[in-house]
Amino acid sequence: MLEGFVPFPPEYAARYRAKGYWRDQSLAQEFDAVFKRYADSVALIDGEVTYTYAELDRVSSNLALNLLELGLQPLDRVVPTLPNVHEFVVLYFALQKIGCIPIAALVTHRYAEISQFVNLSGATTCVYPDTTGDFAFAPVITRVQAENPSLKFRIVLGVAGPGEVSLRELIDKPATLPSSRLAEIRIDPTDPCIFQLSGGTTGIPKLIPRTNNDYAYNSKAAAEVTEIDAESVLLLVLPIAHNLPLACPGIQGFMFKGAKVVLHANTRPADMFALIEKHKVTHLKVVPALLIRLINDPNVEDHDLSSLKLIQSGGQRMQPEVRARTRALIPGVFVQENFGMSEGTLMFVRAGDPEEVKLETCGRPVCDDDEVLLLDDDGRVVPDGEVGEFTVRGPYTLRGYFGVPEYNARQFTPDGFYRSGDLMRKHASGNYIVEGRKKDLINRGGEKISAEEVENLILMHPAVQNVACVPMPDAALGERMCAFVILKAGHTLHLKELVGFLLTKEIAKFKLPERLEVLPDFPVSTFGKVSKKALGELIARKHAEEEAARRIPH
Repeated sequence: MLEGFVPFPPEYAARYRAKGYWRDQSLAQEFDAVFKRYADSVALIDGEVTYTYAELDRVSSNLALNLLELGLQPLDRVVPTLPNVHEFVVLYFALQKIGCIPIAALVTHRYAEISQFVNLSGATTCVYPDTTGDFAFAPVITRVQAENPSLKFRIVLGVAGPGEVSLRELIDKPATLPSSRLAEIRIDPTDPCIFQLSGGTTGIPKLIPRTNNDYAYNSKAAAEVTEIDAESVLLLVLPIAHNLPLACPGIQGFMFKGAKVVLHANTRPADMFALIEKHKVTHLKVVPALLIRLINDPNVEDHDLSSLKLIQSGGQRMQPEVRARTRALIPGVFVQENFGMSEGTLMFVRAGDPEEVKLETCGRPVCDDDEVLLLDDDGRVVPDGEVGEFTVRGPYTLRGYFGVPEYNARQFTPDGFYRSGDLMRKHASGNYIVEGRKKDLINRGGEKISAEEVENLILMHPAVQNVACVPMPDAALGERMCAFVILKAGHTLHLKELVGFLLTKEIAKFKLPERLEVLPDFPVSTFGKVSKKALGELIARKHAEEEAARRIPH
């Protein structure tokens, strides 16, 4: 067993096996059957590149053998920071075939994040594009490698430089190792098959171990409630390694059904409309901010989008008027709200739910053995209809973050329920309504930003005495980050200067504050702590006043 991994207790593992949730097969074994069953069907489209299931099987096996020859071994951790390209999918299945564990990093991550992932996991390998926009990865990976002796292999999507190996060559070069080497690898289905990333409130993201058993079930269960069959076509533009696009049901769930996945590397509405029309896309994954952009784009009525059957929305709450406008533009489409977390539990609104339930709730769990408790601050179950913290355990919800036993002691109840930090109440229908969160997070268009991480960096600025980062309302993204600061005597600070300073700390750009407010002092709670609730109310009030002033004709 991998040191630092928290397994499911034996009695629960036995229950999940007995009920058929766990099949005790590795993802490689699960998909071996899929690749054979749907061999001649199209599995993946990326621009001019098309793979059938048989071709995806062949090319990922070839890559797997070349990775073995390079020196990768089962249980090696791998950090891929790739965009939405077919090479990611080929790499993902190749890693599963040799029992390596990818870490769900993003192409937007920079030195601060990549170095943390490698350090936390003991990763042996980074896979990255040569450039994205004007950013070059190689100098960053060189620094990370110098600081982490575990990092042996650098695989680049692009032209390989010193110390690098070309991903494209590893994919294309005929393997010299015999294919029988893959059959010799024994993968424990209770081991992790991927580390997803937490939106944790501490400065360092936590690694979420998802096992072969639970991750396969996760995707199959999600596929059942999103109405997928072999004729379904998914357009995937959200970041490919996120839990939602990869596995909820995502690439995994669609492929379990023999369906087709169309990849695209940007969210430009014109591109998306053309792809929906060209490929007769039936399913689309969005965050509300993206759907708002799509339905308000002037070209939306110039394309035939009638093939769309289901738009799956996650990451943040969707306003009812967005759903109504979408259905007016695309009659018959089901805009399916869901609540999911990389730690496990998934909840979906169902097509058969009453209209008011679809509008008001985020759904209910996909599995009968998702055990949900809503708890008050003293750990007591709240009455139905009252707000409590969403805590859960089940066949695909983790039992502990990787390598952080002290943190796990706080995040899990003694009997193994995960404390999510989300505040919910149970609707009379049995569905759930999200009412906020206890966690100190900003949810910017579905990307969860740790306030503490950004605050710690802002405190390094020589002008800043104290800081508190809070969410402020935003019509498109749901929330943006506002940094409240108290300045040291005689200093000034402007947002542009603060952002420039933070960029030197090499964090992902989506974490940058988008408003700066200077205060002489912070409001405090009755316990003497900075009241972020009061600061949130202050910026919400200012924002509302500014919006009202803009609407007044001059």
